[in-house]
Amino acid sequence: MCGRFTLNQSAEALAQVFHVEAVLDLAARYNIAPTQMVATVLENPESEKREFKQLYWGLIPSWAKDRGMGAKLINARAETVAEKPAFRSAFKHRRCLVIADGFYEWQRQQGKKQPFYFRLQDGQPFGFAGLWEKWRSPANEEIISCTILTTAANELLQPIHERMPVILEPEDYDLWLDSQVQTPQTLQQLLRPYLAPAMTAYPVSTLVNNSRHNSPECIIPLSEKNAPTNQLN
Repeated sequence: MCGRFTLNQSAEALAQVFHVEAVLDLAARYNIAPTQMVATVLENPESEKREFKQLYWGLIPSWAKDRGMGAKLINARAETVAEKPAFRSAFKHRRCLVIADGFYEWQRQQGKKQPFYFRLQDGQPFGFAGLWEKWRSPANEEIISCTILTTAANELLQPIHERMPVILEPEDYDLWLDSQVQTPQTLQQLLRPYLAPAMTAYPVSTLVNNSRHNSPECIIPLSEKNAPTNQLN
């Protein structure tokens, strides 16, 4: 699964990587958690251009009775997303990129859970494969929410967790965002584990276990000997 991630990039860097205009200046975030607002890129159905939007993390299906359902739908499994009632319509018509520059996973060690931080070797921001949906409450409040797709873990993550978020290749962004593309087989070819050699990982402080902690300390390696490497020893 993907339950926490980070984003500490300038608006200029995001605009360049994702080819989108009007990117907001965002405060650095080192511990983004479910039910918070997250930065995304999606295609405007009218202009067919990419847009930067902040969405609620936790997909609320249009037919949900209340917004609480979103907290249970922060992730969608790539293998079944085309069939699940909560996701199948969004998978066809409303796909997005959830912007990040790293994420956390936890490993059980002697009865405790040790967090590890994962990012790309080059430190660049990237797009998780995401879906978005509009929901309107009985009080006529509109919420646009999203979920992050997950797939089988690559070799780097396997010692830590069996699943990982889907990180899309930049050359696949156009296809993923194109609402005219609706064939599940075409889309699911993109939902594969990211190449392990292009990533790095290291253990970090348990500060990140509490979502109220949002500081650079969350991503600092536990010690110099655990400095970033693409091998978890």
